[in-house]
Amino acid sequence: MPVITSAQAQDSYDVIIVGSGAGGGQTAYTLTMEGVKVLMLEAGRSFDPLTEVAMFQLPSQAPLRGEKTPDKQYGFHDCSINSGWDIPGEPYANAGKKPEDQFRWWRQRMMGGRTNHWGRITLRNGPYDFKPYTQYGAGFDWPISYDDVAPYYDKVEMLIGVFGSNEGLENSPDSSPGVLMPAPKLRVGELYAQKHAPKADMKVVSIHRAVMSVPQDAEKLPAKLHPGNPKAQSILADSMRSRSPCFWATDCHRGCSIRANYDSQTVHLRPALATGNLDILPNAMAREVTVNKEGKATGITYIDKTTGKEGHVSGRAVVLAASSQESVRLLLNSKSSLFPQGLANSSGKVGKYITDSVSSSFSAHMPAFEGMPLHNEDGAGGPHAYVPWTQHEQNRKGALGFPGGYHLEFTSGRQMPSMTVANGFDNLAGRSGVTYGRQLKEDARRYYGCRLGFGAQGTMLPNEGTFCEIDPDLKDQWGIPALRFHWKWTDHELNQVRHQQKRIGELLTALGGKFTKPPETDPLKAIRSGGSVIHEVGGAIMGDDPSRSVTNQWSQTWDVKNLFMADGAPFASTADKNPTLTIMALAWRMADHLMEELKKGNI
Repeated sequence: MPVITSAQAQDSYDVIIVGSGAGGGQTAYTLTMEGVKVLMLEAGRSFDPLTEVAMFQLPSQAPLRGEKTPDKQYGFHDCSINSGWDIPGEPYANAGKKPEDQFRWWRQRMMGGRTNHWGRITLRNGPYDFKPYTQYGAGFDWPISYDDVAPYYDKVEMLIGVFGSNEGLENSPDSSPGVLMPAPKLRVGELYAQKHAPKADMKVVSIHRAVMSVPQDAEKLPAKLHPGNPKAQSILADSMRSRSPCFWATDCHRGCSIRANYDSQTVHLRPALATGNLDILPNAMAREVTVNKEGKATGITYIDKTTGKEGHVSGRAVVLAASSQESVRLLLNSKSSLFPQGLANSSGKVGKYITDSVSSSFSAHMPAFEGMPLHNEDGAGGPHAYVPWTQHEQNRKGALGFPGGYHLEFTSGRQMPSMTVANGFDNLAGRSGVTYGRQLKEDARRYYGCRLGFGAQGTMLPNEGTFCEIDPDLKDQWGIPALRFHWKWTDHELNQVRHQQKRIGELLTALGGKFTKPPETDPLKAIRSGGSVIHEVGGAIMGDDPSRSVTNQWSQTWDVKNLFMADGAPFASTADKNPTLTIMALAWRMADHLMEELKKGNI
């Protein structure tokens, strides 16, 4: 059962999954390893990270020197195709006109979805993150606790391979013993910050990232993840042996042909296909979830992008994992006499309560780094360390003006230089004009790698002014109604950004940094626009009250018992953690529940 065409689809499957990214991939893996027959629909084309990534090329070897194009909106070397903020033929709208009211929507039309394009930072949500109303008196409590999800965090981390260290941090939970791979050495800038950050009452610790620092234990892990299932153990062992640990040489955003880092195809889809229980239908743009007269989901109507023809696939259950807002769009477009406001929307909450990471950044020149000896600091192609949130006591006292917190990620190191690396050398040297020849070489040796910056990613709790709906006029090239976004920052987010800028400035000052301009005091100028962090979640939030939420604790819609969500749509808030690990943990938990319901005949 391989990658198929529309004509090769079977009459019916146990489960139809829409989307092949983190949530869809994890769901397919969990189900197929236990013998469930699954069809996965992917809106983009097939993509092979083994052969299609430009992992080892120099910038000078890339077309247009690696500059961004409509198909490669983060540049040629970014591991994404047919993806971006604005995809031809796939519009969306913003209701607000002010810059701060804009929402930017990144779509990833390719096999593996957004797992081809992410920083692979895999921090766990903590106990406070699942109960923000109890903790801060704002937002909504999730209908689950950290203890409900913790075993699945362990499973996902063992499956995908995560390096890091256990630090005993409040609300940034440790992994179980033996789960994490060893953390790599910190780079010079990270070590320097670790030494001096206590001056600003901050700490720098190893980050958790889905990158293998050592080979996976193919002898022991499969039995832990699939007890009593020798077939699944054998398939997983083979998959683990096909992956090599990172050799710290290229940017993870380029993709990884040695399979050292996590993407859905490498970790989830390859073993799922090996079970013989998975069909994947690429270039299938889902248009509608179909239901019968009893209100039960029967399958998906889609557009075959290769022919332009409409098709339909049937299953006992449907799982939406198309990315949070694409899944919401499907629900809102799946109208019928039973569901006139959109599928699973009796509460009127589909599309409501979208959140994103609250983010701003700031950097400085570090005189301490000038003239540093040449050395290789490529590393894992992303941060090896971060600054965790530690001001929980101030949160409890309500002294900060915002709930939750934020962590800081590094931009540091002497990785492969870009074509514009020399810009600014003259200003640092106190000269005007453009430098050439020997002086340029001397400046490069002195100043390259002397910039150190921090980007914040913080908590956002839902508000009534942030939601999406179907635009009354706008449609995509297949005639599918498009989304219109409403976005609103509250005082919580703006106060948080003020705090981010102030604290990053204090940290850089403690490190001896020199600013070309002071930290930004106007939060609307500093804050990154909604959606631009590519962490948007919500729109089908989980809860314990059907009148105030869309799904229950299992990401199962209240209105349609055989319809489940496996992406970020059920998130009831955004933590100060990146969401992908939690998406996978909840997807595994949901899939276990779905299998039990299938076995019991409840679905």
